[in-house]
Formats: sequence, C-alpha cells, structure tokens
Amino acid sequence: MTDVSAPAAGYTPRIGSTTEHTLNLGDRSIAYTAIAGWYPLFKRDQPIAEMFAVAYLANDTTAPQRPITFVFNGGPGAASAYLHMGALGPQRIVFGPNGTLPKPPVQLAENLESWLPFTDLVFIDPIGTGFSRSISQPQNNHESSPDKPAKEPPSEETPPKEAEFWEVEQDLKALGEFMQRFLSKYNRWLSPVFIAGESYGGFRVAKLARQLQQDFGIGLNGAILISPALEFSYLHQTDYNLSAWALLVPSLAAAAAYHDRVQWAGAPGDLMAHITAAEHFARRTLIPFWALGDTVDPAERQAVYDQLAGLIGLPTALIERHAGRIQLYIFARELLRDRQRILGIYDASLTAIDPFPDRLTYQGTDPTLDGIDRLFNSAINNHLRATLGVATDLSYHLLNFETFKAWKFDAKGELKQGFIGAVDDLRVGMTLNPYLKVYITHGFYDLVTPYFASNHLVDLMRLDPEIRPNLTLKHYSGGHMFYAWETSRTQWVQDVAGFYHHAIAP
Repeated sequence: MTDVSAPAAGYTPRIGSTTEHTLNLGDRSIAYTAIAGWYPLFKRDQPIAEMFAVAYLANDTTAPQRPITFVFNGGPGAASAYLHMGALGPQRIVFGPNGTLPKPPVQLAENLESWLPFTDLVFIDPIGTGFSRSISQPQNNHESSPDKPAKEPPSEETPPKEAEFWEVEQDLKALGEFMQRFLSKYNRWLSPVFIAGESYGGFRVAKLARQLQQDFGIGLNGAILISPALEFSYLHQTDYNLSAWALLVPSLAAAAAYHDRVQWAGAPGDLMAHITAAEHFARRTLIPFWALGDTVDPAERQAVYDQLAGLIGLPTALIERHAGRIQLYIFARELLRDRQRILGIYDASLTAIDPFPDRLTYQGTDPTLDGIDRLFNSAINNHLRATLGVATDLSYHLLNFETFKAWKFDAKGELKQGFIGAVDDLRVGMTLNPYLKVYITHGFYDLVTPYFASNHLVDLMRLDPEIRPNLTLKHYSGGHMFYAWETSRTQWVQDVAGFYHHAIAP
C-alpha cells in the first residue's frame, strides 16, 4: 500500500465528526477533542479501504510531548469497542459487582479510570470491524467489450472485499500505515508512542513491537498486552502438547477457589497461596508426569490425580477418566453441575443457568462472550452516534464472525505444521529498542488466554539482564476483561499510570 496526500479520482471520503468535551474526575477536569472518522488506505495510489478510528486528544499546549496510545482489540474480527467502552475511554459501561452483567438497558458513566489523564487515545477498528470497510471501486469503462465480457456480479460464495485484510501480515501492515498517517496528520511524530491490544490484539502488539520500528520507522516507548494470545500452540491441547494442558491448571484452580470448591492450599480463603500451589504443581509435577506416559507407577498416578482434584475442585473419578487433561469446557460444565450452573470461559467467576442440564454435553451459549454483546453494542452505538455525532447508515460490527472464520494465519502456506506465535517478534522489538517498556497483564479467571501461559513464556524468553527489567508481568482478579471488576480496574489504572511515567522518564 502507498499513501497519497490527495483523494484519488472518483473517491469521496466519508465525513466524520469533531466534538469538544470535558472529562470530570472529581478533583479536576480534562478538556479534550474527540475526532471520529475514516482514514483511507491505498494500493498503487488507489483507495482500497477506509479505517475508522476515534481519537481523544487533550486540549493541551504541550501536545507534541504528550504520550499517544493506539488501541485495538482482537478476535480476529473484534472492534475496539471493548477497551473503548469498557476500560480506557472517557465513558464506560457500568458493570455489576465483580464484573457481573447488569439488566438492560445499558448504563454509561464518566470513566474515572480513563487513561486520558496521562495519554491521548486512538481507538482503531481493523478493516471489517466497527465502521471500517473496503471501498467499492468505480467501474472501468473499458472493462468489458465484445472480446472481454463484463464480470459476473459477486455471488454469496464470493469473499467480501475486506477479506484481503484478513490475514496476519496484511492486518499488521494496515495498522502500521494507519499509525503513520495519523502521526503525520496531527503532527505527533515527536510524541511518546504506545500501543495497547487485548486478546488477539495482544498478539498484534507483540508483532508490532518489532514491525513498527523495523518497517514503519515508529519508535515505541511502551507496549501493553492485555489478556494476550502470544503462542497459539498453547491454546491447542492435544495428547502430545503437554504444556497447553498444564498452563491452564492455575486458572482452573483460581476459578474453583473463587467458587469455594477446593481443598485450600494454605489457609482457607487465601487465593494467592492456592494459585501459587497450582503453578508449582503444573510445571514441577504435571508436565514431568505426563511426559512419562504409561511408564508411571499406578500409585504415583493416583497421587497426582488426587492432588489435581483437590486443586481444581473436580471429582477424582472425572480426573481419572480424562487422564488429568481437563479441557476448559468440561471444567466449565462440571464444577457447579450439582447446582445446574455453568461457568463463563472468558471469566470463570461468572455463572449462568445451564439451559440443558440433562444433556450429555453442554449445548448452551457462553455466559461471558455471548452475554456481553448487548452491553457493548448498545454502548458504542449510542456513544458514536449520539455523543460524538457520527452520521452513518453503516452497521457497527462489534464482533465479525465472518472475519474470524476466514482469517488466514498463514497466507503463504509456509507453516504447514505447527502454530504461529509472536514472542520472537516481541524479543526482537525489545532488543531493537532497549528503552521499550512492556506490560503484560491477564485476569486470573480467564480460561481462554490463561495468565500462566504468559508467565511461562516470559520465563523462556531468555531476556538479557539489561532489558529484563523493562518487562512488567502483573495480573488481576477477573477474567478476559478483568477491568469489568471495579477493584481491578482501579488498581490497573494506577499501575499503568506508573508504567507510563517510567516509560517516558528521561
């Protein structure tokens, strides 16, 4: 793609909005400008897509020195509304206690934990999500002739125009070019630059930590990875991938302890002691145990199963039936089965009624992922259209499952075996820029991207002692979106503010 300064012939950019607001924080207020609009991406000087973004820029005369943070979610196929309306933006959804889902309609409040006090914010919707779309190209008058019939109209099987962006490298390239364009348009090349991403967005952050510096000339002060999926091999459990099973166990133990279904490792109610015991058990006992396969002595096998059952709150007989390999959906169904309740897999502290308690396998929907859509859809549509004044007939794609299903993790077909990962890119990014600060964070009750996978990967990165202090690893109570918990969100914003201060200090 090539950026150009003037619109191409036949292309009319969509019109966004610019509005003025004030964030009231009790002891002080911050006046800021909200800019919501579309930014074209080009290929051979022709516009091919428009990326939608919302920027919040504090009205400060020191703007070139003020940090700016580019924010995106994951999926792939998710818009930025989750971080935008759940944690970082100037308005947020009001959740129930400990992240529980309130009854409709959604309630919005000024976000006292917004990051706006210490950084400007730019929320990016990748192509195919939010209001970001590919551009329909005008017909070429010479495209059809008697010797060259006109093209057939697209059928339902024809991939959408956005599909060319639905692969790893093209996605990263589009994000990098957007950031270049934004920094140029608003004269922010001298600002401290940060990137923040959640879930697959954390994977993007790890990749971009290298690529932005190496290919786009954007120096980074900080990278924040929120509930990241870093190495996809750790998300795919087989009989032969021992680590993937073991690294989930501490999250299972945390959830079982939250629901008081465990033999406490330490004093009853001491969650961190229980989690620590599960961490040691996962790496020091389970992985070596599974590595021995059928050569394990039966008495030793029974002792391991008993210990695992005590840590994660499931019956020993169930542990034995699955050879100690407890898949997250089995855990979510079985832990509270006697109460006809199932756990959320994105936040196992949350429960829902099992709609089919007598069926052999669970056939309902996930109470966390499927339950929150109504909150974020209502919140982002109201905020963009009513508060920020964005006038468009486009539907806001909060979570585009078409994107998710069509995503090409290996567009060239080079990784015919194995799984894609991003930790190598993060390691290179940290060595390219030894001043780059990295913050990796999870919720303890997230079963989809378990926190202990990141802990384990950091231990395997073999970072030079000179740059190892640049990486912060800290986790909070809650699930994939731990910021839905008020106590976690309040602590997190304090920790992140300190992280920014350290990252931009002379």
